[in-house]
Amino acid sequence: MQREAEPEQYLEAIRALLLFRPLSENEVQRFMQRAEILTFQEGERIVAEGEIDPSFFVVIRGTVSVMVNQEQNEVFICSIGEGDVFGEAAMFMKVKRTADVVAACDAVLLRIERPELMGFIKDFPTTGNKLLMLIIYSLLRKLRDANQELAFERRADIQQDDVDSLVAQLAGGS
Repeated sequence: MQREAEPEQYLEAIRALLLFRPLSENEVQRFMQRAEILTFQEGERIVAEGEIDPSFFVVIRGTVSVMVNQEQNEVFICSIGEGDVFGEAAMFMKVKRTADVVAACDAVLLRIERPELMGFIKDFPTTGNKLLMLIIYSLLRKLRDANQELAFERRADIQQDDVDSLVAQLAGGS
């Protein structure tokens, strides 16, 4: 079961994360007034595929696993570790979650909801723009990784076709 933690004990770790480096001390304090720190135990579900939730997360400590349900099986997609973010789509759209996220080990996460983040951006527009750029950077990095995975899969498919053709030729086919 998730538990709320005291932000003060994680401030140093939060300040060290890429997302928060552009923030002044005052801005970090103001951001933390709008966010919450949650702790999760290994195996605990953080996000459920299909739910609508306007929360965006930053991993402060630990690792989480992203999985999708496919034909009644959970399929592992990736791990997200310290400093990484997830739930970016919830900041921009009201859509269902596309995956389950589960704590791979004991984890500490920062969670902020869309209205709170938008309020921060309104109060601190210059810093807010920097945060948005870093969120977009994270999304683009994930898109690049997905594209590379697709390219790898396509290469594997092409190689399999070559093997199948060779086997057919050896077996006397055309």
